[in-house]
Amino acid sequence: MEKLLILRLGSMGDIVHALPAAAALRRAFPSTTIGWAVEQRWSELLWAAAAENATSGSPEKPLVDRLHFINTVTWRKEPFSSVTRQAARSAMGALRAARYEMAMDFQGAWKSAGLTLWSAAPKRIGFESPRERPAAIFYTRRVATTSPHVVDQNLELAAAVTGQAPGPACFPLPCSTATEAWCDAELRRRGLEDFALLSPGGGWGAKLWPAGNYGEAAAALGREGLPSLVNFGPGEEELARAAEQSSGGAAQPICCALGELIALTRRASLFIGGDSGPMHLAAALGIPVVAIFGPTDPARNGPYGTRSVVLRHAASATSYTHHGRPDEALRSIPAADVVRAALRLLGAGNG
Repeated sequence: MEKLLILRLGSMGDIVHALPAAAALRRAFPSTTIGWAVEQRWSELLWAAAAENATSGSPEKPLVDRLHFINTVTWRKEPFSSVTRQAARSAMGALRAARYEMAMDFQGAWKSAGLTLWSAAPKRIGFESPRERPAAIFYTRRVATTSPHVVDQNLELAAAVTGQAPGPACFPLPCSTATEAWCDAELRRRGLEDFALLSPGGGWGAKLWPAGNYGEAAAALGREGLPSLVNFGPGEEELARAAEQSSGGAAQPICCALGELIALTRRASLFIGGDSGPMHLAAALGIPVVAIFGPTDPARNGPYGTRSVVLRHAASATSYTHHGRPDEALRSIPAADVVRAALRLLGAGNG
């Protein structure tokens, strides 16, 4: 096989969850050109900024040879504009022109499955029970999976193609000298060495633990000698301010590019957050994680491959409906429980 296409457009955590499967494919097919269809905003999970021309297999570009930017989220905002039409036409044309022999859909949505067909790849592989069931009609081969966690489900899909046991999961994330230098300078500027990284944001409102509680946890960790950084992304400024204000000066907010967040997370002593992309990134990097869960199932989406404590109230019902209504059971988890879990993980690490 000369050319293989991976489809996992987003989101951040889902792309991280697909990395071990992609790594297994790379090990099995070392000379194959591997492309990945992805939303451009997540590209730094696959190669570092300005690393398009870097050598494949280098730290800046560890896994894939080519990216196809399928920016469906952006295109939907202005579907009839000439800019959108031109961008979509160019991206879709390049995807088909690449002439992939196999397309593997790790997303299981109708749009990602449809892209396998559009790619004109003669072999189109997907899950037997995809997230959106109509997606299955686009596949030439459907793979049944039995593992509870999505990382292992993705590895099963890869194993069906490679014919090899998946082996231990690894997460080949990019590493560049520029982002590493930025991170070192930023931490020096803030006077930080050991620190906890807190992330109060999340993909949808029902997964959010109160931002003030993050501040309370940061204050308690500060009294133990561990300062905190509060990571926030676009639209999460209010959450970061609330956490900072309730921390009594123990937490500093920080907003940075995705590649810089990877470098920053690598240096954290501990991560605290909900079911979110930054939490899955921390777990992939082997950082101890306190994960605060509500409507999503930690058996499927919990922190993978690192020391962790998952806190979830028994009254939280599993639902993947993307709504903003607060999960009161999640919100009732006290900051004291989070702090105890954090200190237990820190103590285990020191031991």
